[in-house]
Amino acid sequence: MRAMLYAIGPMLFDSLGVIVFAVLLTVGAGIGPATVAGTVVAVAVVGYELASGHKVAALQWISLASVLLAAAATLFTGDPRFVMAKPTIVYLIVGTVMLRKGWLSRYIPPAQLAIVGDVMDRFGMIWAAMMFASAALNLIVALFSTAWWPLFIGVFPLASKFGLFAVHIAVVHVITQTRLRRRAGGLHPAE
Repeated sequence: MRAMLYAIGPMLFDSLGVIVFAVLLTVGAGIGPATVAGTVVAVAVVGYELASGHKVAALQWISLASVLLAAAATLFTGDPRFVMAKPTIVYLIVGTVMLRKGWLSRYIPPAQLAIVGDVMDRFGMIWAAMMFASAALNLIVALFSTAWWPLFIGVFPLASKFGLFAVHIAVVHVITQTRLRRRAGGLHPAE
């Protein structure tokens, strides 16, 4: 439970602009207000990190860029299909960034990372695969089921992330405990 709480804070904070954008869009606020609110929140998150002297995480930059991209699409095209397809581009970018080894390291306590760093790297690839699958699914829904797209974008991205997050935390916890028991018994964990 402690590991889950350790990771959920930064994950929500990193994605706050996109979350605000999706929630407002889902509740019918319209693309304009959702874009403005998401942009303000994403800029505030990055601004807070910079003002605090912290390194801005890759997902925070991606969140800001995706909200700004939505704002530009709204202003320049006015075409709802472009706006609906925009998450596909974002998911592809995020998935590509997630292919980088070690990107999950910030979401786990350093002592635990020493025990399950290899597992975290494998989950990094699983997260990337989910983002690529989300990109394809979003494009399909945007092009062929446009009436359902607001519900899809309001539910699926968060539900799929939290579902994988729960599995991820549970698996890492079990593997951590197993490896700690092996070490305590004088056995080395299988590589």
